[in-house]
Amino acid sequence: MARQESLTGKIDWLTVVIYIILSVLGWLMIHSASTGGETYSIFDTNINSGKQFQWMIASFILAFVILIVDSRFYTTFAYVFYVLLILFVVAVMAVGTSVKGQQNWIRIGGFQMQPSELAKFGAALGLSKFLSGLNVDIRKWKDKWKAFAIIGIPMLIVMVQGDAGSAIVFVAFALVLFRDGLESYFLITGGTVTILAVLALLVNTYWLSGFLVAIAGVFIYFSWRNKTTVKWIAAFLVMALGFVFSVDYGFKQLKPHQQDRINVLFGKKVEKGKDWNINQSLIAIGSGGVMGKGYLQGTQTKLKFVPEQSTDFIFSSIGEEFGFMGSLVIIGLFLALFFRLLQLAERQRSKFSKMYGYCVTSILFFHFLINIGMVIGVAPVIGIPLPFISYGGSALLAFTMLLFVFIRLDTQRYEMFR
Repeated sequence: MARQESLTGKIDWLTVVIYIILSVLGWLMIHSASTGGETYSIFDTNINSGKQFQWMIASFILAFVILIVDSRFYTTFAYVFYVLLILFVVAVMAVGTSVKGQQNWIRIGGFQMQPSELAKFGAALGLSKFLSGLNVDIRKWKDKWKAFAIIGIPMLIVMVQGDAGSAIVFVAFALVLFRDGLESYFLITGGTVTILAVLALLVNTYWLSGFLVAIAGVFIYFSWRNKTTVKWIAAFLVMALGFVFSVDYGFKQLKPHQQDRINVLFGKKVEKGKDWNINQSLIAIGSGGVMGKGYLQGTQTKLKFVPEQSTDFIFSSIGEEFGFMGSLVIIGLFLALFFRLLQLAERQRSKFSKMYGYCVTSILFFHFLINIGMVIGVAPVIGIPLPFISYGGSALLAFTMLLFVFIRLDTQRYEMFR
C-alpha cells in the first residue's frame, strides 16, 4: 500500500489529465465525423466512435500496466523491444493485410493494427538506450552512424512497405540528436537540402541549374586567389546540381497521387478533383467562423464532404463545429503538453530518461505539426494522424505507450538508468 501511495504521488498528473482530455475530445469528434445524417449511439461498435471507445479502454488499461511496472524493465529490455517491434513490422510483409494498396496492417479479430506505429516506440527506446551508453559521444562519427542506423532501419522498412507518411515521422528523431550535441552543420546542411528540394520542385530544373552555376561563378570570381575556397565552392556546386537533378528524377518516380499531393501543396495546376481533400478541408474550417456551428451541427462533416474526416482530416471537423476558438483550445492543449514534456525531460537525472523524453516530445510534435499543416494546406498530405484525436487503435496504443513509459520513468527521475 505504501509503495502504491508513493507511486501515485510521483506521477505527473498534469500530463495524464491532458492526455485524457485530448483522448476524450478525440472520441467525441470521431463520433461527430462518423454519424453523418443518421443517429447512432456514441458507443455503437458499428461506427468508428464505438470502436475508438474500445481502443480507449484498452489504452487506459495499458497505461495503468505501464505505470505499475518498474522503470528498469523498459531500460533493461530497450534493445529487445526495438528488435521485436522491427521484426513485427517485417512480418507484415508476409502475413499482413492490404488496406488502400498498402500491405502494412495486421488483422486481429475484427480489428486492424498498423505495426509501423509501434515501431516508433521501439525506435525511441533503442535510440535512448544507445545515447545513454557509456563513452557514447554523438560528435564521433562511429557513434553518429550507429544512431543513424537505429533510426534508419525501421524507417527504410516502413518506406519499403509504401507507407511514406509513417516513414517520414522518423526524421523527428533528428531533434533528439541535436539535443544530445549533434553539430550545427548538419542542421545547416539539412536546411540547404530542403531549400534546394523545394526550388527544384517549383522551378524548371535547367533554369535552377543555370542560376546555381551563375551564383557559384560570382563567388569563385571574388575568391579565385584562395584555392581552398574555390575548391569548396566547386564541390558544393557539383553536389547541388547532382541533388537538383536527382530531385527531379525522384519526383517523376513517385506514384501519380503522390505527385498530385506535392503539386497541390505548391499551388501547381492539377487535374480537376485532385485538390478536393484540401479544398473541402479549408471550406469546412472556414465555415466554422469564430465560435463554430456547434457539436454535431457541422454540415461539411455531416455530409462527409471531407475524405478521411475521422482520421487524418479530423481537425477540419473541429474547425467547423467549434470554430477558431475551439481550434485554439485544441492547439493550446497540445502546446501545454509539449511544454510540460520538455520540462519533465530536462529534470531527469538519467540520460536515458532525458533522451527518451525528447524522443516522445519530438514524435508527438512532428505528428501535430504535419497533421494540422496538411489540413490547412501548408504541408503535404502524407496521411499521419493527429495524436490522441484521430481515429485509429494502433496509433492510440502507440502514443499511449510512448507517453506513459516516460511518465513512469519520471516517477524515478532521481535514479540513474542505462
